[in-house]
Amino acid sequence: MNDKTEFVVRAALIGAGATAVMDVWGVAQRAMGIKTLDFALLGRWVGHVPRGQWFHTSIARATPVSGELMIGWATHYAIGVTFAALLLAVYGLEWAHQPTLLPALAIGLVTAVAPLLILQPALGAGIFSSNTPAPLFNTLKSIATHAIFGLGLYASARVAALVGNAS
Repeated sequence: MNDKTEFVVRAALIGAGATAVMDVWGVAQRAMGIKTLDFALLGRWVGHVPRGQWFHTSIARATPVSGELMIGWATHYAIGVTFAALLLAVYGLEWAHQPTLLPALAIGLVTAVAPLLILQPALGAGIFSSNTPAPLFNTLKSIATHAIFGLGLYASARVAALVGNAS
């Protein structure tokens, strides 16, 4: 397999795996009564973007979009794969062959910038959740979720490395 193909395959496997780890974390949070992102609302936002509407006062009150839940889940996993590609672009395929925790955790934490400075304001929650009733809690929850994503990047890269080395 050439390097470009390996990059794409590893980004897909590592990103999807890390996103799945983050989803398990979300299930655990919901089981504890902690509200998490409704992926239908992410899909609604994505559905409004081609119409020229990037920012909403409240995405929950925006007009629903056909297939928004599926769009939201697909976007969620596409973002995870993109962030895994960022990890590989920064640390290289060599890192993916012998993954270490720190680079994956660093990228996971860096990715917290996306919801805090882009998605939350676009959905109406404000920068660092400033328009929510509990901005500090919601900000820390986003950072923790992306730290879990970083752990998922590491775990998924380890699995991919084991499978890749066995073949």
